[in-house]
Amino acid sequence: MKIDRGIPSQLDLDGLLAHAFTTRRYLDEVTTPALLRGLARGGRERADFEVSSPVFIVTGRDENEMATAAASFRKQIAFYASTPAYRGVLELHGWGDLQPQLRALSITGEWDAMADLIGDDVLSEFAVVAPIDRVAQALAKRCSGVIDRILPGFPAATPEPMISEVLDEVRASH
Repeated sequence: MKIDRGIPSQLDLDGLLAHAFTTRRYLDEVTTPALLRGLARGGRERADFEVSSPVFIVTGRDENEMATAAASFRKQIAFYASTPAYRGVLELHGWGDLQPQLRALSITGEWDAMADLIGDDVLSEFAVVAPIDRVAQALAKRCSGVIDRILPGFPAATPEPMISEVLDEVRASH
């Protein structure tokens, strides 16, 4: 598993850049099967193809930092979830009715109310949610076997040395 801190300047393989508004279940049940069918039709192997994906990471050193990070990512997830084209991801999880509610709120500019509709269950499907000392393990678990290159999205306030430590730990485990 590779980790990028920015857009790579060059890739050695063909690949897919998944959208950040996805879940492990959606990747397992929808994206990967479609990808494998396409590769098979083209006479290609999965090993010659790289799946990259941004991953939201809700983390912090204490409950306050975790809550602040969660609030920020709830807003981002609510924004994406308001988009009709992304309803399929929500429907797979039984949350299809959430999309039109969020869409209606987005039209009236009720951004905070949108975030309030993103419960812990939704947040934990779309983001890795773990204290900083467990992020590497949670990130590896979320991505292992399906995402080859992670583009980690840490909370803005996460200190650079903490990010580096987590990423080093993920790299060392693979």
